Amino acid sequence: MRAGVVAAGTTLMMLLMSAPALALTPDDGDDPAPRLSAIETIGLYVVAPIALFVVITALVMVLDKSKKQV
Repeated sequence: MRAGVVAAGTTLMMLLMSAPALALTPDDGDDPAPRLSAIETIGLYVVAPIALFVVITALVMVLDKSKKQV
């Protein structure tokens, strides 16, 4: 019980002490990249990982040197 209370209290204090609102104000060294369009975002975060997975899977299957069981 005590460990749960300590963990919950610590988590709550960490959430309250963090300042996500400060992320809205740019720092002196910030150099933001140009914005991505919706198509570019989907391509980068959905299509590219799936394509990479397919390529790696195909290479593993093609280069597999184990004997096939009949």
